[in-house]
Amino acid sequence: MNLKIQLISFIFSFLYGIFLFFMNRFFFYIVCFKNKFISYFLFFLFGIILSLLYFYILLFINNGYLHLYLLLFIIFGFLISFQFCK
Repeated sequence: MNLKIQLISFIFSFLYGIFLFFMNRFFFYIVCFKNKFISYFLFFLFGIILSLLYFYILLFINNGYLHLYLLLFIIFGFLISFQFCK
């Protein structure tokens, strides 16, 4: 993988981490059922859909290669947005 593709992958993963944070907050505000099983099932389904979306977009950026540092950039983007919205 060349440097340009890696840089695009880094930026996309960081921004996707921020996107995940806001989608997570939005989802928790919308889904608040009394039945915990339905809430957990919908949260699990939502997580699978967002994961598939990440891999689908990553397929176009770098042919679907998933490296550990891309996951770290997602976590870093999530934590940065968590700190700013505190």
